Parts: sequence; structure tokens; C-alpha cells
Amino acid sequence: MIVGTRGPGAEGGIESHVDELVPILCREGWEVEVLGRSPYRNTYAEEVPGCKTTWIWAPKVSWAETIFHSFIGLLYAAFKRPDVLHVHAVGPALIVPFARLLGLRVVVTHHGYDYEREKWGQTARTIIKTGERFGMRYANECIVISKDIQCRMMKEYSRKTHLIPNGVRLPRLTQDAETLQELELEPRRYVLQVSRCVPEKRQLDLISAFNQANLPGWKLVLVGGVPPQSEYGSALRDAAAASPDIVLAGFRKGKALNELFTHAGLFVLPSSHEGLPIVLLEALSFGLPAVVSDIPSNLEVELPQQQYFPLGDIGTLSVRLEDFTAQPISAAQIDSRRSFVKERYDWNDIAERTELVYAEALGDYLAAA
Repeated sequence: MIVGTRGPGAEGGIESHVDELVPILCREGWEVEVLGRSPYRNTYAEEVPGCKTTWIWAPKVSWAETIFHSFIGLLYAAFKRPDVLHVHAVGPALIVPFARLLGLRVVVTHHGYDYEREKWGQTARTIIKTGERFGMRYANECIVISKDIQCRMMKEYSRKTHLIPNGVRLPRLTQDAETLQELELEPRRYVLQVSRCVPEKRQLDLISAFNQANLPGWKLVLVGGVPPQSEYGSALRDAAAASPDIVLAGFRKGKALNELFTHAGLFVLPSSHEGLPIVLLEALSFGLPAVVSDIPSNLEVELPQQQYFPLGDIGTLSVRLEDFTAQPISAAQIDSRRSFVKERYDWNDIAERTELVYAEALGDYLAAA
């Protein structure tokens, strides 16, 4: 049983991780039940092959959503008695000691330092940090998605963890371009960012750098749902409206997102906070050149040095945009980037390693069976 995700098809790195992992586990014979959050049922929900999704009530209030959903999910898990309760992210890990007291076997995946997100105040940061501490101290087994997280968990909690990164599926490159026509884009003549529209993703930095750069004939495409009632969302809409070359494309997935990735000229991720960014791996899987901030999780992907820029340095980011948009993308470069991510971030390998962690968490239970 999995808790900690908004639900199948929802926007977010953890959701993408679970959506990719679960079908493989199901094919391997696991019976998987994902606990989704009720506010997202009609917005994003889609079937995951072989998996049961149970929608658990949660208020759509940022500070309360995760906590309420996790604890109600815990009560449901206590009733259903899964072999393994897999908790994704450190906020939901608040439930771990209570799950252990109820006799459940728990695996926690640490996806990143959520308490460092810019949107949270001190109280929320303290609660999320407590979730991290509970998860690391009381889970049967812990998974981390990056070396940086692994080292930090050992230093802070003396906790040995399993390093299993995010993965990516090698996509089919498409000739279709209906979405480009809809958004009035030309192939290889737009800079692309795909992420949730929240402060730590730094879309405003990218807009400023794009406006500074000399990129005649290029557009900037920001893919992701813009929150309708938030200060950051309002600032983002105002900044985009000031230039006809900036396109807010909204939340996209499936065929439309495939087209936008396939035909982009450059991918940019200026974030201040990531775990191990699936969206960066996805961009590389399409063979795109990528320019990213120099935070530890992005550095861990080990791109060439010239593809990084100092976090928040709009001037350097502007120069990077000019440099990389001036370079045509060759077929050999596309193939090289696609091979790079396939060799290092294969979901089948990740699922196999996750199964081994489940086996360790089950321990004596499997031996007795």
C-alpha cells in the first residue's frame, strides 16, 4: 500500500515516480493499492494498470492536505493490514511511528528536503522536519533518491539507507506537432520548462533571464498549472503577460507533453529545491540540451559543467540561454543523451531494487511463510 501521493496522473515529481513504479511492481506480481487524495480524483485521475486506487478524503488546503490524508490513510492501512506500507516523502512520514505501533511494516522513500521549500513558514517547516526524523528513526527500511540525501541522513540520524534514484522511460520521439500549432510555436525555436508553478521552481528567474537574453525568433514555454489564487501565480501571470514571446501552456501530459519535449530547442530547470528531478531526466530522454541550477540534486546528474549556472544568477542564466540556443541540436547529441539516461535511470532496475527493499522490510515474516 502506498501513501504520500496526490494520486495517479497528478502533477508532481513524487506522483510521476509512483505512476512509473507501480505498473512494474504489478507486473512482477505485487498487489498494489495507492491511496490518492480526494480533491484530485476528478482533476487528474487515470487508471494505473494492475493497481487499485483508493481515494481518501483530504482538505485542499496546502498546510493541512498532507497531514489529514496521511493520518486517515494510516487508519485505513491499520484496517486493511498490507504486507508493506510504503510512505513517499518526509511530510507523510509523520505517521511512521504510529504505523509501527499498529504492527505495520513500513518503508519510507525520502524524495527531498520538503521543509526547505520557500512556500512554508516556520511551523510547517518544523512539522515536515519532524516527519523526516520520524521516518528515518522508525521505518523498517528507508530509500533515498540521491547521494546527497543519503549522506545527510547518515550524518543527522546515523541511518543507513538504500540509494535508489528516480528513473525515466525512453520515449518515442514524435513527428506530431498539433500542440505546437495550438500554442503558435516553431520546432527547435522555444525554451521549455516543465514543473509545478511554485516559488522554488523559479519561473520568474527564467522569465527575467529570457527577457535579458538576445534570442530573436525564440519563445519561452512554461508548462505547469498556475495556481489561480496565489501571490506567486499572480506574479507569474503578470510577468508572462508583459511579453508576447512567453507562453503559459498550463498543465500538459501524454501526447501534448511528448510533442513539447520532442520539438523544444532547450530545456531549463532553474529550481532552488529538487530531490532528483524526474523532469530533467525526461528532458534528457528526449535528447534535449539542458541548463540547470547548480543545486546538489541537479549536480548529481553530472551534466557537463557549462550546463550549470549559479542558483538565482539571472545574468549567467541569460548568457547560458544565448549560448545554447545558438547551437543546433544534432542527431548524434540526441542519441548520446538518450543513451546516458537509459543506462543510469532505468525504471525496471529501480523497481527490482525496490522489491529487494520490500523483502528486507518483511524480514521474519517472509522467512516464516
